[in-house]
Formats: sequence, C-alpha cells, structure tokens
Amino acid sequence: MSLQVQRTARPTSRSKFSSADVRARVGLALEDFLADYTEVLARVGDELSDLDGPLQASVLAGGKRLRPLFAYWGARAAGAPDDESLIRAAASLELLHAFALIHDDVMDGSDLRRGRPAAHRALAATHRAAGWHGDPDRFGSAAAILLGDLLLVLSEQMLASAGLPAPAALRTRDVFASMRLELMAGQYLDISAPTRGGVPLERALRIAQYKSGKYTVEAPLHLGAAIADAPTAVIDAYTAFALPIGEAFQLRDDLLGVFGDSDVTGKPSGEDLREGKQTVLIAATREQASDGGRALLAERLGDPDLDDAGVSALRELIVDCGARDRVETMIAERFTHALAVLEAAPLTTEGCAALRALAVAAVDRDA
Repeated sequence: MSLQVQRTARPTSRSKFSSADVRARVGLALEDFLADYTEVLARVGDELSDLDGPLQASVLAGGKRLRPLFAYWGARAAGAPDDESLIRAAASLELLHAFALIHDDVMDGSDLRRGRPAAHRALAATHRAAGWHGDPDRFGSAAAILLGDLLLVLSEQMLASAGLPAPAALRTRDVFASMRLELMAGQYLDISAPTRGGVPLERALRIAQYKSGKYTVEAPLHLGAAIADAPTAVIDAYTAFALPIGEAFQLRDDLLGVFGDSDVTGKPSGEDLREGKQTVLIAATREQASDGGRALLAERLGDPDLDDAGVSALRELIVDCGARDRVETMIAERFTHALAVLEAAPLTTEGCAALRALAVAAVDRDA
C-alpha cells in the first residue's frame, strides 16, 4: 500500500469571493498537491503508508486555515488578482503550520490535537497494534519528527511550484525564509522559558509574538504583499496591524490553554498548566498574586500529574488575582488598535473588510 491522499469532489460553481470560499479552495489545492507529490514517496516503499492517517489528520482534517487566509487577503487587499497560483501559494503555509503543530506536540508531550491523537501518539499506536519490535513511544516520536520534516520540505515545494510569476516567486522566497526562521526561534523561546523559572511579562510577550503571532499574521500578510508587489506603505501598515492582532491571537490561545473546554479546543483541559507554559497569563498571575498565591503557582505549575483539583486551584488563583481580566483587557486593546490601523491603510475595500473579519476570527474564538 502506498501513501494515499483522497481527493474531494470538485464544486460545480463558486460564489463571489469570500473567506469561506477561499478556505475551501485552499483545501482542494492541498489535496491536489499531496495526492500528486506523494507519488514520489510511494515509490520509496510501502512502509510510508504508515503516515497516511497522521498526514490526513494534520493537513486535511479541519483547521481554520488562518495563515493561508491572511496571505490570500494580504495579496488581494494590496490589489493582486484572484487566481489559482495565489491559492496554491497561500495553501503552502498550511503545510508549514502542520509541521509546527506536529513538532510542538512532540516537544510538549501532548496527547491530543484537534480532538484526535497527536501524530506521535497515533504512530505509537500503529506500532503497538502491529506488534513491531522496539519501543512504540520512541518510534512514534521519531516518526512524527520525520513527518513534520517532510511537511516542512513540502511547504517550500508547494510555494515554489505554485505558478507565481518569476518576480513574485523571487519576492516570496525571502519572506518565507524569514517566516521559518522566526518560527523556529519562537519555538525555542517557548521551550527554554520554563527552564529559567519565572518569566517576566515583557519576555512572555516576546515569546507570544515570535512563537505564534508573527508567523500567524504578519508573515502571511507580508507573503501576500510580496505576491502583489505592494508598496512600502502597505507593508508597513500590515506590520502595524499584524503585530497587535498576532499578540492578541496568542493571548487568546493562552486563555484557552487554561480555561478552554476540551470538547471544543480538542486538547485536555488545563494542559498548559501541566506543561508549565510561561505565558503572559502566568506572568501576570505571578506579578499580581499574593505571596501565598505565588507559592502555589511555583509548587503546582508544570506538574505533569496535576489533577482536576489542582487545575481548579490554579484557575481560581488566576481569576482571583485579576490576571485573567488583565489579559482580556490586553486582547481588547490590541484588537482596537489593530482595527484602527487597518481602517487607515491604503487597501482595497473588499480586502480590508476580509482582513477585519479575519482579525475577529483570530481573537474571538473558542478553540
């Protein structure tokens, strides 16, 4: 059996451009690319069919497609026409995102992603079910790392083969390189923070910016601007809009990591507390809690065996000291500022409206 990607039937028509329409087209572009390109892998050996399920779950099963949408509307708002090369270029960012999620889950030891077993857990389960030799968990982690690496390679390949005009393709190459560099740096900031004890608020904000914010909003917008050959004024406006929205996106993610409903987020409740994530929410709690509260935080944060009672105690501390309200205020302030920047930017009416809606989707969410 070879690595397979099942194609979805093509729609017979599509309505006037909308983010829902773009999201569907991105999904189809990913299906086409993976179905065609993985034929190369199939020739290597039947063993690669082990990656079928995790590949499908990581790329094609769900996801908001925020990064492709920001890239697409970043181009359209700067005056680029709609075409399939733009869709394919934007879709390549979803492969980069899938790579980041798979590696993130390995580093964090996460069990679930989007309500399904994380890739390394699914691959470990395959090992166990087949009765193979060796340690299933070690195999799962190693195989997931390789799957993530594969998706990183494929993201670059999809962008390079998107069919953009040569000047646009050249401009996107530098943006994509910077995007990957900042993503890796942000991930290192994230994993190194717990090793250094309590992280101050300013540093926690920098981690939020580089771990997620820049590669979720700013870099995709800059990629779209590169495709459109946008002037400096547009690129500067995108940065001024993207950085506060990207931070607000990560701040919302931090709140969901502590208070989110696991049935909605697809992750165990309180997972960030067990992992000891040094988020802005935790930094604010450390600043505002009493001596007793800080002692509780130091004792329980990062305990992998933290039970429901322990999660509830930390949640209560975060709420009572005012840290949760403070983070909500920070989100609202960044959102308001970003929208003001957007309204003043030299963008198309349609593109500006779409970016405004994406900002809402990034900040006001349950998962």
